[in-house]
Amino acid sequence: MITLDDEHPTPPFEQIRAQLADQIRAGTLAADHRLPSVRQLAADLRVATGTIARAYAALEAAGLISTSRGSGTRVRADQCLDDESRASARRFVHALQQRGVSLDDALSAVRAEWPRLP
Repeated sequence: MITLDDEHPTPPFEQIRAQLADQIRAGTLAADHRLPSVRQLAADLRVATGTIARAYAALEAAGLISTSRGSGTRVRADQCLDDESRASARRFVHALQQRGVSLDDALSAVRAEWPRLP
């Protein structure tokens, strides 16, 4: 399920892209799962079709989905994080939540540390 926050400064296409990417990587949307058409998702979320098309294009560029005229837009295989990686993420999230760290601050910390490691 995708929800849009009209009050959030992040543009709707990016909110959609991020939520779908998270669901794919978490395995909530499995390999070969067919996503709604651009028109259907736009109608469901009450946004312009261009908003959905832009989100889908970004997901396709990232290799998370593929689109073909005959079979629609589908989740590509092997895009889900493995069980050990998801378990590590849960431990990280739990530890930071215990310290009262916000999601935005946690993500900022990951982005800051990522390039520092070999």
